[in-house]
Amino acid sequence: MLRFSAEGVRLDQAVAQEAQTSRAKAQEWIAAGLVRVGGKPITKAGYKLKGETVELEPPPPEPTTIEPEEVELEVLYEDADLVVVNKPAGMITHPAPGVVSGTLVNAILGRYGLRAAEGEKPELVRPGIVHRLDKDTSGVIVVARHEAAHRRLAEAFRGRSVFKRYVAITVGVPKEGVLIAPIGRHPVDRTRMSVGGIAARYAETDFAVLQTAGVFALVDARPHTGRTHQIRVHLKHLHAPILGDEVYGKPSPHIARHALHAYELRLPHPRTGKLLEFQAPIPGDMAQAWEALGGGDLEAALSAG
Repeated sequence: MLRFSAEGVRLDQAVAQEAQTSRAKAQEWIAAGLVRVGGKPITKAGYKLKGETVELEPPPPEPTTIEPEEVELEVLYEDADLVVVNKPAGMITHPAPGVVSGTLVNAILGRYGLRAAEGEKPELVRPGIVHRLDKDTSGVIVVARHEAAHRRLAEAFRGRSVFKRYVAITVGVPKEGVLIAPIGRHPVDRTRMSVGGIAARYAETDFAVLQTAGVFALVDARPHTGRTHQIRVHLKHLHAPILGDEVYGKPSPHIARHALHAYELRLPHPRTGKLLEFQAPIPGDMAQAWEALGGGDLEAALSAG
Protein backbone atom coordinates (compact mmCIF):
# COMPACT_ATOMS: atom_id res chain seq x y z
CA MET A 1 0.00 0.00 0.00
CA LEU A 2 1.16 3.54 -0.84
CA ARG A 3 0.58 6.15 1.88
CA PHE A 4 1.38 9.88 1.68
CA SER A 5 -0.02 13.32 2.42
CA ALA A 6 -0.33 16.41 0.24
CA GLU A 7 -1.93 19.82 0.29
CA GLY A 8 -3.23 22.23 -2.35
CA VAL A 9 -3.10 19.82 -5.30
CA ARG A 10 -5.66 17.71 -7.13
CA LEU A 11 -6.01 14.14 -5.95
CA ASP A 12 -5.24 12.66 -9.39
CA GLN A 13 -2.09 14.78 -9.72
CA ALA A 14 -0.83 13.73 -6.30
CA VAL A 15 -1.56 10.04 -6.89
CA ALA A 16 0.12 10.11 -10.31
CA GLN A 17 3.23 11.75 -8.88
CA GLU A 18 3.55 9.51 -5.84
CA ALA A 19 2.79 6.30 -7.75
CA GLN A 20 4.96 7.36 -10.70
CA THR A 21 2.18 6.70 -13.18
CA SER A 22 0.07 8.69 -15.64
CA ARG A 23 -2.81 10.91 -14.56
CA ALA A 24 -5.12 8.76 -16.69
CA LYS A 25 -4.12 5.67 -14.71
CA ALA A 26 -4.48 7.57 -11.43
CA GLN A 27 -7.99 8.65 -12.45
CA GLU A 28 -8.88 5.01 -13.20
CA TRP A 29 -7.79 3.98 -9.69
CA ILE A 30 -9.71 6.85 -8.07
CA ALA A 31 -12.89 6.04 -10.01
CA ALA A 32 -12.58 2.38 -8.98
CA GLY A 33 -12.53 3.34 -5.30
CA LEU A 34 -8.92 2.29 -4.75
CA VAL A 35 -7.92 5.63 -3.21
CA ARG A 36 -8.85 6.67 0.33
CA VAL A 37 -8.43 10.18 1.72
CA GLY A 38 -8.57 10.53 5.48
CA GLY A 39 -9.73 6.93 5.68
CA LYS A 40 -12.66 7.40 3.28
CA PRO A 41 -12.88 6.43 -0.42
CA ILE A 42 -12.84 9.47 -2.72
CA THR A 43 -13.91 8.93 -6.31
CA LYS A 44 -13.58 12.51 -7.53
CA ALA A 45 -10.25 12.97 -9.36
CA GLY A 46 -10.39 16.76 -8.98
CA TYR A 47 -10.71 16.67 -5.20
CA LYS A 48 -8.36 19.32 -3.73
CA LEU A 49 -6.22 17.84 -0.98
CA LYS A 50 -5.97 19.70 2.34
CA GLY A 51 -3.09 17.85 3.96
CA GLU A 52 -4.99 14.60 4.60
CA THR A 53 -3.37 11.18 4.48
CA VAL A 54 -3.91 9.48 1.13
CA GLU A 55 -3.87 5.69 0.89
CA LEU A 56 -3.64 3.79 -2.40
CA GLU A 57 -3.91 0.06 -2.95
CA PRO A 58 -3.22 -0.26 -6.70
CA PRO A 59 -4.38 -3.43 -8.44
CA PRO A 60 -1.68 -5.93 -9.43
CA PRO A 61 -0.34 -5.22 -12.91
CA GLU A 62 -1.81 -7.29 -15.69
CA PRO A 63 0.81 -9.59 -17.24
CA THR A 64 2.08 -8.44 -20.60
CA THR A 65 1.94 -11.20 -23.20
CA ILE A 66 4.64 -11.28 -25.85
CA GLU A 67 3.29 -13.21 -28.82
CA PRO A 68 5.23 -15.30 -31.35
CA GLU A 69 5.44 -13.57 -34.73
CA GLU A 70 6.57 -14.63 -38.18
CA VAL A 71 9.40 -12.18 -38.77
CA GLU A 72 12.11 -12.88 -41.33
CA LEU A 73 15.51 -13.48 -39.74
CA GLU A 74 18.99 -13.95 -41.17
CA VAL A 75 20.19 -16.93 -39.15
CA LEU A 76 23.95 -17.40 -39.20
CA TYR A 77 23.93 -20.57 -37.08
CA GLU A 78 21.51 -22.69 -35.08
CA ASP A 79 21.50 -25.92 -33.10
CA ALA A 80 19.57 -27.34 -30.16
CA ASP A 81 21.25 -24.94 -27.73
CA LEU A 82 21.56 -21.57 -29.40
CA VAL A 83 20.73 -19.38 -32.38
CA VAL A 84 23.03 -16.76 -33.91
CA VAL A 85 21.33 -14.01 -35.91
CA ASN A 86 22.44 -11.09 -38.05
CA LYS A 87 20.08 -8.52 -36.53
CA PRO A 88 19.02 -5.78 -38.94
CA ALA A 89 19.15 -2.12 -37.98
CA GLY A 90 15.76 -0.96 -36.75
CA MET A 91 14.87 -4.16 -34.88
CA ILE A 92 14.63 -3.93 -31.08
CA THR A 93 16.27 -6.85 -29.29
CA HIS A 94 13.59 -7.40 -26.65
CA PRO A 95 10.24 -5.79 -25.74
CA ALA A 96 10.25 -2.37 -24.10
CA PRO A 97 7.58 -0.15 -22.57
CA GLY A 98 5.01 0.36 -25.32
CA VAL A 99 6.77 -2.05 -27.69
CA VAL A 100 5.54 -5.66 -27.56
CA SER A 101 5.80 -6.69 -31.21
CA GLY A 102 8.35 -6.71 -34.01
CA THR A 103 11.26 -7.45 -31.67
CA LEU A 104 13.89 -10.15 -31.96
CA VAL A 105 12.14 -11.96 -29.08
CA ASN A 106 8.86 -12.06 -31.05
CA ALA A 107 10.72 -13.43 -34.06
CA ILE A 108 12.54 -16.11 -32.03
CA LEU A 109 9.28 -17.21 -30.38
CA GLY A 110 7.65 -17.47 -33.81
CA ARG A 111 10.49 -19.21 -35.64
CA TYR A 112 11.05 -21.93 -33.06
CA GLY A 113 7.44 -22.62 -32.13
CA LEU A 114 7.84 -21.43 -28.58
CA ARG A 115 4.86 -20.37 -26.51
CA ALA A 116 3.95 -16.77 -25.80
CA ALA A 117 5.90 -15.34 -22.87
CA GLU A 118 4.37 -13.34 -20.04
CA GLY A 119 5.67 -10.81 -17.55
CA GLU A 120 4.49 -7.86 -15.52
CA LYS A 121 6.63 -5.47 -17.54
CA PRO A 122 7.40 -5.94 -21.26
CA GLU A 123 11.04 -4.93 -20.83
CA LEU A 124 11.51 -7.89 -18.47
CA VAL A 125 10.22 -10.47 -20.95
CA ARG A 126 13.48 -11.63 -22.49
CA PRO A 127 13.39 -15.37 -23.18
CA GLY A 128 16.77 -16.48 -24.48
CA ILE A 129 18.33 -13.01 -24.58
CA VAL A 130 21.91 -13.14 -23.29
CA HIS A 131 23.14 -9.77 -24.55
CA ARG A 132 21.60 -7.01 -26.63
CA LEU A 133 22.26 -4.64 -29.48
CA ASP A 134 20.77 -1.16 -29.68
CA LYS A 135 17.78 -0.82 -32.02
CA ASP A 136 19.82 0.85 -34.78
CA THR A 137 22.94 -1.27 -34.35
CA SER A 138 23.08 -4.14 -36.83
CA GLY A 139 25.03 -7.36 -36.61
CA VAL A 140 25.76 -10.58 -34.75
CA ILE A 141 23.70 -11.51 -31.70
CA VAL A 142 23.34 -14.87 -29.93
CA VAL A 143 20.13 -16.19 -28.35
CA ALA A 144 19.91 -19.20 -26.02
CA ARG A 145 17.25 -21.86 -26.73
CA HIS A 146 16.90 -23.18 -23.17
CA GLU A 147 17.71 -22.18 -19.61
CA ALA A 148 20.93 -24.21 -19.24
CA ALA A 149 22.37 -22.67 -22.41
CA HIS A 150 21.30 -19.21 -21.26
CA ARG A 151 23.06 -19.68 -17.93
CA ARG A 152 26.33 -20.88 -19.49
CA LEU A 153 26.35 -18.18 -22.15
CA ALA A 154 25.67 -15.51 -19.54
CA GLU A 155 28.61 -16.85 -17.51
CA ALA A 156 30.82 -16.62 -20.60
CA PHE A 157 29.87 -12.97 -21.14
CA ARG A 158 30.39 -12.12 -17.47
CA GLY A 159 33.73 -13.93 -17.46
CA ARG A 160 34.88 -12.01 -20.55
CA SER A 161 35.52 -15.18 -22.52
CA VAL A 162 33.48 -13.73 -25.40
CA PHE A 163 35.23 -11.75 -28.14
CA LYS A 164 33.21 -8.92 -29.72
CA ARG A 165 34.33 -6.83 -32.66
CA TYR A 166 32.37 -3.88 -34.03
CA VAL A 167 32.95 -1.52 -36.94
CA ALA A 168 31.91 2.13 -36.82
CA ILE A 169 32.16 5.18 -39.03
CA THR A 170 33.03 8.22 -36.96
CA VAL A 171 33.01 11.98 -37.39
CA GLY A 172 36.53 12.70 -36.23
CA VAL A 173 39.50 10.37 -35.80
CA PRO A 174 39.63 8.83 -32.31
CA LYS A 175 42.80 8.11 -30.39
CA GLU A 176 43.82 4.49 -30.83
CA GLY A 177 44.40 2.04 -28.01
CA VAL A 178 42.52 0.93 -24.91
CA LEU A 179 40.12 3.39 -23.35
CA ILE A 180 39.10 2.78 -19.75
CA ALA A 181 36.36 5.23 -18.80
CA PRO A 182 33.46 4.34 -16.46
CA ILE A 183 29.94 4.84 -17.81
CA GLY A 184 26.78 5.78 -15.93
CA ARG A 185 23.39 7.40 -16.49
CA HIS A 186 23.57 11.01 -17.73
CA PRO A 187 22.86 13.34 -14.78
CA VAL A 188 20.33 15.45 -16.72
CA ASP A 189 19.03 13.40 -19.67
CA ARG A 190 18.09 9.99 -18.25
CA THR A 191 17.74 8.48 -21.74
CA ARG A 192 21.48 8.93 -22.33
CA MET A 193 24.64 7.54 -20.78
CA SER A 194 27.86 9.43 -20.15
CA VAL A 195 31.42 8.90 -19.02
CA GLY A 196 31.48 9.46 -15.27
CA GLY A 197 27.68 9.59 -15.04
CA ILE A 198 25.43 8.52 -12.18
CA ALA A 199 26.49 5.19 -10.62
CA ALA A 200 29.23 4.85 -13.26
CA ARG A 201 30.59 1.36 -13.81
CA TYR A 202 33.93 0.18 -15.22
CA ALA A 203 33.96 0.21 -19.03
CA GLU A 204 36.82 -0.74 -21.35
CA THR A 205 37.04 -0.57 -25.15
CA ASP A 206 39.96 -1.15 -27.53
CA PHE A 207 39.94 1.15 -30.60
CA ALA A 208 41.89 0.96 -33.86
CA VAL A 209 41.55 3.23 -36.89
CA LEU A 210 41.35 1.15 -40.08
CA GLN A 211 41.04 3.98 -42.62
CA THR A 212 40.45 7.71 -42.73
CA ALA A 213 38.64 9.88 -45.28
CA GLY A 214 39.19 13.52 -44.43
CA VAL A 215 37.62 14.15 -41.01
CA PHE A 216 35.91 10.75 -41.01
CA ALA A 217 37.30 7.42 -39.80
CA LEU A 218 36.53 3.75 -40.15
CA VAL A 219 37.02 2.37 -36.65
CA ASP A 220 37.49 -1.13 -35.25
CA ALA A 221 35.99 -1.28 -31.73
CA ARG A 222 36.48 -4.21 -29.36
CA PRO A 223 34.56 -3.79 -26.10
CA HIS A 224 35.77 -5.78 -23.09
CA THR A 225 32.73 -4.86 -21.01
CA GLY A 226 29.06 -4.56 -21.93
CA ARG A 227 27.76 -1.23 -20.66
CA THR A 228 24.71 0.41 -22.23
CA HIS A 229 25.72 2.42 -25.35
CA GLN A 230 29.36 1.73 -24.47
CA ILE A 231 30.99 2.17 -27.88
CA ARG A 232 28.84 5.18 -28.72
CA VAL A 233 29.62 6.90 -25.41
CA HIS A 234 33.33 6.11 -25.55
CA LEU A 235 33.66 7.45 -29.09
CA LYS A 236 31.87 10.64 -28.12
CA HIS A 237 34.29 10.93 -25.20
CA LEU A 238 37.15 10.65 -27.72
CA HIS A 239 35.61 13.53 -29.74
CA ALA A 240 34.71 11.18 -32.59
CA PRO A 241 30.96 10.44 -32.35
CA ILE A 242 29.48 7.83 -34.63
CA LEU A 243 28.16 9.05 -37.97
CA GLY A 244 24.38 9.50 -37.85
CA ASP A 245 24.14 9.08 -34.06
CA GLU A 246 21.36 11.52 -33.14
CA VAL A 247 21.82 10.87 -29.39
CA TYR A 248 25.57 11.35 -29.04
CA GLY A 249 26.34 13.19 -32.30
CA LYS A 250 24.29 14.53 -35.20
CA PRO A 251 22.06 13.08 -37.94
CA SER A 252 23.76 12.55 -41.29
CA PRO A 253 22.54 12.80 -44.88
CA HIS A 254 24.69 9.75 -45.67
CA ILE A 255 22.93 7.21 -43.43
CA ALA A 256 19.55 7.01 -41.70
CA ARG A 257 20.85 5.51 -38.43
CA HIS A 258 24.05 5.44 -36.43
CA ALA A 259 26.81 3.71 -38.39
CA LEU A 260 27.65 0.90 -35.98
CA HIS A 261 27.73 -2.81 -36.83
CA ALA A 262 28.48 -5.84 -34.64
CA TYR A 263 30.80 -7.50 -37.13
CA GLU A 264 32.27 -10.48 -35.29
CA LEU A 265 31.47 -12.66 -32.28
CA ARG A 266 33.50 -15.54 -30.82
CA LEU A 267 32.25 -17.54 -27.84
CA PRO A 268 32.44 -21.02 -26.31
CA HIS A 269 29.57 -23.34 -27.14
CA PRO A 270 27.41 -23.70 -24.00
CA ARG A 271 27.34 -27.51 -24.22
CA THR A 272 30.67 -28.56 -25.74
CA GLY A 273 32.91 -25.60 -24.92
CA LYS A 274 34.12 -25.52 -28.54
CA LEU A 275 35.00 -22.04 -29.77
CA LEU A 276 32.41 -20.72 -32.22
CA GLU A 277 33.20 -17.84 -34.58
CA PHE A 278 30.67 -15.76 -36.50
CA GLN A 279 30.80 -12.74 -38.79
CA ALA A 280 27.93 -10.65 -40.14
CA PRO A 281 28.59 -8.98 -43.51
CA ILE A 282 28.74 -5.20 -43.47
CA PRO A 283 25.28 -3.86 -44.36
CA GLY A 284 24.84 -1.92 -47.57
CA ASP A 285 23.94 1.39 -45.92
CA MET A 286 27.26 1.55 -44.08
CA ALA A 287 29.30 0.53 -47.14
CA GLN A 288 27.52 3.17 -49.24
CA ALA A 289 27.99 5.84 -46.58
CA TRP A 290 31.73 5.15 -46.33
CA GLU A 291 32.08 5.29 -50.12
CA ALA A 292 30.12 8.57 -50.25
CA LEU A 293 32.48 10.06 -47.67
CA GLY A 294 35.46 9.22 -49.88
CA GLY A 295 36.52 6.02 -48.15
CA GLY A 296 37.94 2.92 -49.79
CA ASP A 297 36.79 -0.70 -49.82
CA LEU A 298 35.23 -1.22 -46.39
CA GLU A 299 35.34 -5.02 -46.45
CA ALA A 300 38.99 -4.98 -47.52
CA ALA A 301 39.85 -2.64 -44.67
CA LEU A 302 38.19 -5.00 -42.19
CA SER A 303 40.04 -8.01 -43.55
CA ALA A 304 43.34 -6.17 -43.28
CA GLY A 305 42.54 -5.11 -39.73
